[in-house]
Amino acid sequence: MADGARYSRALILGASVVSIAAVMPASGFAQTADQAAHSSKPAKPKQAKRKPATQQAGQRPQASTSVWDARAQAIVGVQALDTITAAASKTDERAVDALAPVSVVTSAQIEARQASTVGDLIYNVPGVWVQNRGDEPSTSINIRGLQDFGRVAVVVDGARQNYQRTGHFANGSFFLDPELISGIDIVRGPTANIYGTGAIGGVASFRTKDIEDVVPAGERWGVDVKTILGSNYGRALGSVFGGVHVNPNVDVFAGGTYSTQESYRDGTGFEVANTGNRLSSGIAKLTVRPADGHEVKLGTIFQEDLYSVGQPPRRAGDPNSTNANGTNNLNGTSIYRSDVKNYTTTLGWKYSQPDDQWFDWDAKVYWNRTENDQIKTGHTSATPSVFCGGVPGNAVSGCIGSNRGYLLDTIGVDVHNTTRFDTGSWRHAVTYGLDAFQDKVSTQDRTGTSEVTTPGGQRTLSGGFVQWKANYTSMLEMIGALRYDNYQLSSGTTSSGGDRLSPKITVALVPTAVVTPYVSYAEGYRAPSITETLVSGPHSGATVNDSFFRCPSGTPGPGADSTFCFVPNPNLRPEVGKNKEIGFNIKKDDLFAAGDTLRAKINVFRNDISDFIDQVAYGNPLVVPTGPPPAPSITVLPFLQYQNVASARIQGFEAEAMYDANTWFFGLSGTYQNGKNLQTGFGLYSVPPQKVTTTAGVRLLDRTLILSVMWTSAIANYDIPPSYTPATSYDLVNLYAQYQPRPDLTLNFSVENLLNQYYRPYAIPVGSTGDTQNDVKWASAGAGLVVKGGLKYHFGGI
Repeated sequence: MADGARYSRALILGASVVSIAAVMPASGFAQTADQAAHSSKPAKPKQAKRKPATQQAGQRPQASTSVWDARAQAIVGVQALDTITAAASKTDERAVDALAPVSVVTSAQIEARQASTVGDLIYNVPGVWVQNRGDEPSTSINIRGLQDFGRVAVVVDGARQNYQRTGHFANGSFFLDPELISGIDIVRGPTANIYGTGAIGGVASFRTKDIEDVVPAGERWGVDVKTILGSNYGRALGSVFGGVHVNPNVDVFAGGTYSTQESYRDGTGFEVANTGNRLSSGIAKLTVRPADGHEVKLGTIFQEDLYSVGQPPRRAGDPNSTNANGTNNLNGTSIYRSDVKNYTTTLGWKYSQPDDQWFDWDAKVYWNRTENDQIKTGHTSATPSVFCGGVPGNAVSGCIGSNRGYLLDTIGVDVHNTTRFDTGSWRHAVTYGLDAFQDKVSTQDRTGTSEVTTPGGQRTLSGGFVQWKANYTSMLEMIGALRYDNYQLSSGTTSSGGDRLSPKITVALVPTAVVTPYVSYAEGYRAPSITETLVSGPHSGATVNDSFFRCPSGTPGPGADSTFCFVPNPNLRPEVGKNKEIGFNIKKDDLFAAGDTLRAKINVFRNDISDFIDQVAYGNPLVVPTGPPPAPSITVLPFLQYQNVASARIQGFEAEAMYDANTWFFGLSGTYQNGKNLQTGFGLYSVPPQKVTTTAGVRLLDRTLILSVMWTSAIANYDIPPSYTPATSYDLVNLYAQYQPRPDLTLNFSVENLLNQYYRPYAIPVGSTGDTQNDVKWASAGAGLVVKGGLKYHFGGI
């Protein structure tokens, strides 16, 4: 009841913002607006298709165009939903005009957050969650209750990020330094099926910094130097980015970062071990415009993360280590010192001319590599192992001092073009393209079984699409699309493949009005991953008391007793998501006073997923003790396999709204959703907590000072299988202050988790003996109170 009351208060507090549209006068529906969403090609600068950071479509022009005003716009901020995006339809349009559930995180918002992780930038986006372990600096994104194995397509500058390893973490994550990010586009659901194969959950598209982020209008070159210091044990960041317009047709941009963080304390005051890390990154881009309308861009990113993953045993008295298995409730897990290197290289060619209606193309080839080299430094027991030659360890998790490594290479291509034409009162835009990528996975483990739990292999996915977008005067907009997908998966022992056509149709009324209602139906197709198909081998117990038997095949040697066995499934069928959606886009200027703005997007959806792939335990039950006598016995199932579930359903409601009165602003975003495995009747563990985020702020001192607060109220999802422990309910309150006393100086201050609450934002698995997997439970707790201060100084000239 307390959770429900808190959630209701948070919802009611901002509901008036969303309901304003219901009392709009009828004349509002005659309002004209900048229609970047129309199929008529919007005017674009010849030198680049990308919009300058200082002036976006739908944004009101500033009174002055001096260098000072150009720099000041970053701190003033604009409506995020007015930002130009192509994530939903691969045609430029404002997010508020897109006939899809699209959210945008702007560069101004990113600068104000001083984020330590990618999750710090998107936790308030409706329908979006992240699964982060504190001791693992990678990020796994959950959109509408779907995550892992490519259900959410993550792209950085157009390059797919497909890294995955099997462990006590999400099955699909990526490494990206938040300091490199310039903007984020989120599309929820398979409505963006033209974006690429597999994205039945949605798309998260990250744009990294470029020359317009450091060289404002009126300057030829610029350099930004930044430093951030933080509390809750030491944390610090330093970065330098610079760029120069060599001439009107050549730009050069480069930069680098270094950050360090010590292990933090959670909201109870206990240190979460191994949550410290060292991160360094570098970026470089060369942009050449060989002819009018043409732009060729070569970009490369390198990142290195140094950290240790795993949790040692906890001290007695820790309030977060209690579980039913009392004698083992302080046990940790194996610890691995990790060195992760991530490389991304892209080469793109864009062409766009305002008077060319036949060609408006974007072509890109890319390569991404993630290599994770690990050395085992800790084991659950200090007892010497015969298998390991007298040092602690076992034949599953490896021996102390031994190496293991994971390597994934992805190469890909994405090409599409838009042709525009008119017939009578109809305006048409036909977008068509091809995309493909190939993943090559290899795993080496000198003494453990990583090669069987994260098997090597090769997967190739390709597809093509055609999309027709049509507008009839200002009364009707329709989008129809058809995508073809094909996949081929192979390893040394098996191969599989398949293909499918996936349709999409969207219809909207009065797209130029204050309120634009639309309905949409879209299908998405996700091929099985290498791990889901081929994973095989024993899963070790944390102690000798919960290792029960040996797998019938593939046992590597003495000491490989396990709690259960992974079983491969080469007959897995692809998942198909069928999403139904009703949405409302709301936009109104000069609502209560000249210059104020209201932007909102509201969506109701239901995604039915056929052949949903989930882990299924089976086999003759085993009755085993949970410890030495007189410990009780429990029943376990000996085998675990990825299998197709006939159907799963996820449905819910999402809303985001922002009212901006220039001197102050107020916003609300919220998500309510539930998901079911229709075969078992259990809820889906991946459906995150319900949440409401309220944002409020003021702009003072001629808009050079911004003070804001973000309050996220989350209620845990308890409708999950009994093999998972629910997340916690919590209130996360963050404070932000940003001050720009001079054109070249910006000061930032933030307080994160003001209430110093203990919180775990996602459900965690239960161990085979019925006890919580302590290492996951401890490592998933967020940091307690954190105070940060930052300074950015700009150098520039003409």
